[in-house]
Parts: sequence; C-alpha cells; structure tokens
Amino acid sequence: FKENRKDDIWLVDFYAPWCGHCKKLEPVWNEVGIEMKNMGSPVKVGKMDATSFSSIASEFGVRGYPTIKLLKGDLAYNYRGPRTKDDIIEFANRVAGPLIRPLPSQHMFEHVQKRHRVLFVYVGGESPLKEKYIEVASELIVYTYFFSASEDVLPEYVTLPELPAVVVFKDGTYFVYDEYEDGDLSSWINRERFQGYLNVDGFTLYELGDTGKLVAIAVIDDKNSSVEHTRLKSIIQEVARDYRDHFHRDFQFGHMDGNDYINSLLMDDLTIPTIVVLNTSNQQYFLPDRHIENTEDMVQFINSILDGTAEAQGGDGLLQRIKRIIYDAKSTVVSVFKSSPLLGCFLFGLPLGVISIMCYGICTADTDGGVDEHEAARKENGDRELTDEGSEEEQEEEKNGKYTELSDGELKQKDIMEKKKD
Repeated sequence: FKENRKDDIWLVDFYAPWCGHCKKLEPVWNEVGIEMKNMGSPVKVGKMDATSFSSIASEFGVRGYPTIKLLKGDLAYNYRGPRTKDDIIEFANRVAGPLIRPLPSQHMFEHVQKRHRVLFVYVGGESPLKEKYIEVASELIVYTYFFSASEDVLPEYVTLPELPAVVVFKDGTYFVYDEYEDGDLSSWINRERFQGYLNVDGFTLYELGDTGKLVAIAVIDDKNSSVEHTRLKSIIQEVARDYRDHFHRDFQFGHMDGNDYINSLLMDDLTIPTIVVLNTSNQQYFLPDRHIENTEDMVQFINSILDGTAEAQGGDGLLQRIKRIIYDAKSTVVSVFKSSPLLGCFLFGLPLGVISIMCYGICTADTDGGVDEHEAARKENGDRELTDEGSEEEQEEEKNGKYTELSDGELKQKDIMEKKKD
C-alpha cells in the first residue's frame, strides 16, 4: 500500500478492532464502498487496522478511531463530517475532484447553485487574490466547494464593485469579500461556509467553534408544534435574515432539537423552549434575563452581549474545570448504571469493596494494637506497684533491725557504766 498508494486516490478508514464507534461505522463504510464502485468513481475505498499497521497510521497522523482520510498524491485530507453514507461520499467526490471547478456558462452556474447551499466563486483573471484563493481552497476543500467564473456567467442581479473578486452565494443572496472589512480571506471563508441559519447538532456546534462566532440557539422540541416552540424558532430566523448586516461577523444563528446535549455542555438543566447564546471559544454562555417576546427583544439581548452588559455564565476557569470533572464523572457513572446495572455494580462495587476491606483491616489492626499496648502498660504498672510494696516491707524490716541494733548498744553502754560505778 505504501509503495502503490500514490498511483490512485484512496478513501481509507483507519480503525481499531475493539473500537465501538468503528463497529458502528462498518456497515456504513461497506455501503460507501459499494456505491462509489457503482458510480464509477476513481476513488478506491479501503480500511486498515491501525493497531496492526501502527507505523502507517502514525505516518498519516492517526490519533483516534475511526479516522477517515482521503489520500491524494502527497496530500492527506481528514474527514470531519457526520458519519453517514451520503456525507462521506460527498466529501470523497469533492476532495478527489479539481481544487477549483470552472463554471463555463450560466446554465452550469444555475445547476451548481441548486445543488449546493453554499458555494464560493472567484471572478476575474490572474492576480494575487487568485493565488490566495487557491491556497485557501487547498486547505478548506474538506468543507466546501470552490469555483471560478467570468463576470458574464454570474446572474444579472449580481453587482461587483471591482474585479477580481471572491463571492459567496448562500441564503438566497450573495456577499462579496472585502479585505479591509473582512480581514484574512481564509478566516472569511471559514466564517461564511455556513448558512446564516442552521439546524444545530453537537457536531455542527463543534465546527462552529472554528469560526470564532457566538452561537445564538433556540433550544426547542421539533416534535412539539406548540406556539411557544414555533415562536422562538421564528424569532431566531427573522433576526438571522433581517439583521444579517449587523450581526453576521459576530453571530451564528440556529435551533437545536432537545436539551440533552446543551445540558451536558452547560452542566445545567435548561427548560425548553428557551434561547441561549454560546461562546464556544471559552465555554461561556448567556441566558436572557427576561422573556423574549419578539424580534426586538432578541436584538436588544444580542446588543447587550456585544456591549458587555449581559452577564456571562460558565467559562473555562479553575472552578468550572473542577465542576466539569465532577459532572463528567457523575454522568459516566449514571450512564453506566442506566445502560447496564449489573456491569455498573461490578465496575464500581468491586473497587469499593476492596477499599472497604482494606480500611477495615487497617482500623482493626490499629485497635488491637492499642488494646495490647494498654494491657501491657497496666501489667507494667502492676509490676511496679508490686515492686514498690516489696521495697516498703524491706525498709520496714531494716528499720526494725536498726532499732534492735541501737537497743543492744544502749544495753552494753549501761553495763559499762554500772561497772565503773562499782
């Protein structure tokens, strides 16, 4: 494979046999291979056990499983989209084709515009801007399509201030790149590769983190058709459409179905329907301090965030990190017990049981030692008392002995005195 891979374009799934996500991807991957072959695609589809061929996996920078890469010549493109058949095939066809696709006619332009919700077009001849455009396309082709066209191919409603130009078509309109207002071309394309309003899921939210934008989301239940759920979703859509020129550089808008993911992200239980604004760069979030009744209320809430008067919650400080560790540990334990109570009892009960036995043994050993020492001390004290009593008796005997000796001396002296008298 290492010797011959550059002769073809390869779409490879690097997997590990024990990986649950890899096993879940396997039937999808088989469908991808079959459909790519039936389409007559030049892309060859394969998979490799990265644990058996670790040197090749390391060469391509595989750090997790599964990792999907398209290998084209000396280049390796990472796939970071949803793991569905259609999304993977779309990625393979996009990256395997030309980096910049030409649009030779208005008919072709209309056809491409119907197929893609977002497309970037370079208009003009050779220039430093085109070189930069090609450079950015080589980096971001994994996300979106890049085209080139002459000015007469564009629709009549398009007006360009000057040529050359880079234009993005989306949301039923178009926007022209302005170097002075929009900054670096790569950053601008990375921000504009999303539609103005999105159905946000966990993966999309992760991708939006690269844009540097705040994400304003209506958290609703898509299956709930009540007025409140529909109203909040409509308010976000109206702000995204009618106030795009005011907020598009700082905000991304959308809605999220259900609050499970958002609860895990915020480590809080949000009652739906509600509106939340996320700062994915530092894990802060903003909640409106009053009920959002209409578009004006939402605009006022967004302006309060921009001018710094809205209170930010969360963040990535030390306390929040500790809270995150505790929350993740708690969530892991709960999820294990919910999915398999017996496994949860074994995983967490066995270590706790061992620790309890160890603690019991340590405490018991300390208690017995203390009793033994106490008894030994009492015995020693008793011996000392006995020894002391013996000493007193001996002393008493010595006293009596002394008294006896003194009495005999006195008697002798008395006898001598009597003899003298005589």
